[in-house]
Amino acid sequence: QVQLVESGGGSVQAGGSLRLSCVAFGFTYSSHCMAWFRQAPGKEREEVARLRPGGRIEYADSVIGRFAISRGNTKDSWILQMNILKPEDTSTYYCAADPFCRTDSSYWPYWGQGTQVTVSS
Repeated sequence: QVQLVESGGGSVQAGGSLRLSCVAFGFTYSSHCMAWFRQAPGKEREEVARLRPGGRIEYADSVIGRFAISRGNTKDSWILQMNILKPEDTSTYYCAADPFCRTDSSYWPYWGQGTQVTVSS
């Protein structure tokens, strides 16, 4: 059984930084797309950053130049470094993974439990 465990998040003032980490346990495929999503109350889920197995990285326009996704120290871990945070970044952040790297995240099978990020002005 695959499990994604997130850590990080919290509260910060605008302009500050936070770091989110995700560790996966039980992957059965050798490679996965690894990503971070966020969802604020009353809003649709938004893909923030995606790291493809070959190394290609994609970001939402709203976070380009401020957020960075990267692999962690272990094979099945990844990180979201968030800098120059804005109040509009306030949301619940989820790590997720998909061995088939599907465009539609509703098909992604593996999700973390979510961690709250709150940015005050």
